[in-house]
Amino acid sequence: MAGTSLPGPGAVEATWCGELELSGGPELRGVSPFGGEAHARVLVRLHGEPLGYVTVPAGTAGVDAAAVASDARTRFGAAVTAHLAQEHLVDDGGPLPAAGEGCPNRVDSDVLVSVVVCTRDRADQLAGCLDRLRQLTYPRLELVIVDNAPPDDATQRVVEAAQQQDPRFRYVREPRPGLSAARNKGLAEARGTVLAYTDDDVAVDPGWVQGVLRGFARRPDVGCVTGLVCTASISSPAEEYFDARTSLWSTRVEPQLFDLQGSGPDDPLYPYAPGLFGTGANIAFDRQLLLDLGGFDEALGAGTRTRGGEDLDIFVRVLRAGRALVYEPAAIVWHHHRADNDALLDQLYGYGTGLSAYLTKCLVQRDTRSEVVRRVLPGLRRRRAISEETAERLGSTAAAPPGAARRELLGLAAGPVLYLRARRSARRAPSVIGRAAP
Repeated sequence: MAGTSLPGPGAVEATWCGELELSGGPELRGVSPFGGEAHARVLVRLHGEPLGYVTVPAGTAGVDAAAVASDARTRFGAAVTAHLAQEHLVDDGGPLPAAGEGCPNRVDSDVLVSVVVCTRDRADQLAGCLDRLRQLTYPRLELVIVDNAPPDDATQRVVEAAQQQDPRFRYVREPRPGLSAARNKGLAEARGTVLAYTDDDVAVDPGWVQGVLRGFARRPDVGCVTGLVCTASISSPAEEYFDARTSLWSTRVEPQLFDLQGSGPDDPLYPYAPGLFGTGANIAFDRQLLLDLGGFDEALGAGTRTRGGEDLDIFVRVLRAGRALVYEPAAIVWHHHRADNDALLDQLYGYGTGLSAYLTKCLVQRDTRSEVVRRVLPGLRRRRAISEETAERLGSTAAAPPGAARRELLGLAAGPVLYLRARRSARRAPSVIGRAAP
């Protein structure tokens, strides 16, 4: 990256997002090449394991990888020492050694993993996603692309072109619109023991699947794994706001285990706290468990009236089934956020409708009703805290887009009615996996 020149006048004040591996010669890599951004935010890794972020100004010649590595060695010295100790290695102050046999990021598994990407009418964007999927290094994979309610054959042609280069790709069509319906189609078609979902606006890390399997290996009862969803670029105020809003799953580098037997945060909303566990852009399941649970609730999710809520719903159902959920930061993907205010406001409205739709589902069900009622007041306080924390992360130079809070509140108000309508529609169209989700 050193030596890259800045573009001409008029360049936006932006942040390049990338990563640096501390072992070997320091080299910066990103989903997109450096383009003259004013700052760089670098995910620092050792033998693939994320240690944390370093943010530095970018000079006229680009970003100095050696300087970032030196800063990271100092800042994350304790984490480096702890990681090397697991491999019976030491940090002698010189170049860090390559990963050894005892590396905690090394995964010995031969299970078949099914990767499912659900997409709808975004063929151009999908091509980049498939290119990154081809670079996955785990050997036993199938790659299932679910084309959701396609208006034409553009997506099919993109997948067929990818199949010419990699026969692991498989094209599947789901005529019923809705992300949950598409995910359930992927579940019905998948053959793997582990089923991993990601989105068409995501670039997966080559070692993503190994990170997912590391999460499953943390405890025998793990039924679901989520991972680190890094911001791929910050080039607009909308991207900056969304990045600040989603820090729970975009910056956490410490693994966390959740269950209903004592492993979880001391949070009055737990386990009904949105964003706590991760996001559907980076999520994996014990496939048999997901089948037993009835898959995703097709009254919830993007592409339905409710526009969201399906992720939190399935997380809680996994926990209520007596299984554990792991947030595993070694399972890394890079996400492209909404780049303009109109798209962001639409997404925030969907966050509101999805959350209140899901809570309405819980209130309708007898076994979750009292749990949710007890959390109403703490939930209102938590919502205010989220806004305050987001503003604090943005600092004095950036702010939420005009109307953001209002759009989200409108969504919260609309969600209950939208859920009841979507629920009726979902009952008229049975799930492809045999029964509707409870």
